[in-house]
Amino acid sequence: MLPFPDADLMYIVDLLPEHERERYLEVREFLQSSVRPASIDYWNREEFPFGLLAEMGKHGLGGLQTDGSSKLFKGLMYVEVARADVSLSALVGIHNELIVGMIDELGSQEQQDRWLPGLKSFSQLGAFALTEPDHGSDIAGGLATSARLEDGEWVISGAKRWIGAGTIADFALVWARDDADRQIKGFIVETDRPGYSATKISNKIGLRIMQNANIVLDNVRIPESNMLPGATDFSKANDLLRDSRAWVGWQGAGIQLATLDVARSYSVHRKQFGKELARFQLIQQQLAEIVGNASASLALMAQLARIQEDGKLGMVQAAMAKSTCTRLARASVAMGRSILGGNGISTDFEMGKIFGDAEILYTYEGSYEINSLIVGRGVTGMSAFV
Repeated sequence: MLPFPDADLMYIVDLLPEHERERYLEVREFLQSSVRPASIDYWNREEFPFGLLAEMGKHGLGGLQTDGSSKLFKGLMYVEVARADVSLSALVGIHNELIVGMIDELGSQEQQDRWLPGLKSFSQLGAFALTEPDHGSDIAGGLATSARLEDGEWVISGAKRWIGAGTIADFALVWARDDADRQIKGFIVETDRPGYSATKISNKIGLRIMQNANIVLDNVRIPESNMLPGATDFSKANDLLRDSRAWVGWQGAGIQLATLDVARSYSVHRKQFGKELARFQLIQQQLAEIVGNASASLALMAQLARIQEDGKLGMVQAAMAKSTCTRLARASVAMGRSILGGNGISTDFEMGKIFGDAEILYTYEGSYEINSLIVGRGVTGMSAFV
């Protein structure tokens, strides 16, 4: 048995109350024993593991947003799903923070009754359709998808890109600009409606299990009641988008723990020059940096959970958490890949998979550079955005 087998050198899990700690350990065991080993083959094939969804739902991963859990518990669940597989952690995070969260907080009673039970059990999936082919970082000002009210129906036209679960979801939560008042509003668009089409984006270097899609909305007609009544302008969604940005920080911590798992195990078993790699100073130095980066990320995120509970979380803290943890993750994963040498580029040893996924974390939910500018503006009072 290795020292600190769970790599929690700062005893973050001990901050949970006993009932949450017991549930955390149970879900972690399920993720490590069932999800993590199965995910590699799906990642290689760019296929989605539908067979895992029901069990994930039974373990409560579809309802973290509304089950009354503490922010720390929810965050540590995101860590452990990312430790098992980053694609599925993206599904779980977007599902909770942006789909369940939006409908629960901004949806009508009818929408909540219609969708939330299935979403919480993972028997239904939603896709969050915001990013567009020509608008990513500038989406708030540049969003081009349009919506017009016509004879009691909304008619939506436009295109979306990089939409997670876009090809497998039961509905897409589409953000479109109302032609009448030019405000960005949220709409539930069932994916079987005429005019909705989604094409899988293939050949990705990471997040290969997540079924990202290009979506085309060609005069899609939906009932007037499909608009989220609480999302009549984009500012209504800002709090949930802020929390979603912070969620990526938890993913950054989780992928570093996955890196440590693989690199440490490899180094204590692999022999070169007659002794284990772990006995070489250069290897220990890299492992020490990885565990230091991971511990710093977990400690930062645990404090973020505390201020989130206190209602003090702002966009500057969320952006700092996302940018810092993903920067450290990128560095940690690079060292982990190095420890495995040539085997580090192969998914047969898992590290190649982790290495590709780390690049995606660095870019989505606002690129590293954009989040850095948000932090810079927050601490100087001066905007460096164009």
